Amino acid sequence: MDSGERLSCGIVLGRPTDDGWYTLMLRAWRIWDFPKGMCEPGETPLQAARREVAEETGIRELALQWGDTAIDTGPYNRGKTARYYLASTREDKVEMGISPLTGRPEHHEYRWMTFDEAYDISSPRVRSVVVWARQIIGT
Repeated sequence: MDSGERLSCGIVLGRPTDDGWYTLMLRAWRIWDFPKGMCEPGETPLQAARREVAEETGIRELALQWGDTAIDTGPYNRGKTARYYLASTREDKVEMGISPLTGRPEHHEYRWMTFDEAYDISSPRVRSVVVWARQIIGT
């Protein structure tokens, strides 16, 4: 990673259910996105993504059954790039993490939803990630 690059790393969580695959979306203000956050010095992007999922959702059981394939989104929010991996989990309980800076959760809401629902409520940048993940999972 170039020293001037700002990389945010996250994971698209897929959870198999009797009704098909669901994914977890988090809402901050009006923006729905997957769990993600900045890569810290000395961390690989995948390590950062796993840490962010655990911090933001409490979910630690992640299976990278599709390998470490990732998708990057173009620059957003003052030049950040987002990199998303795809993992499955059987955990459905979410515990929203508290930001050490504010003492409050970073997100206002979370929701397990179908990939179609995720597509419908997300921004164009995140929609490309939804399409990518849905194609890999085969929903």
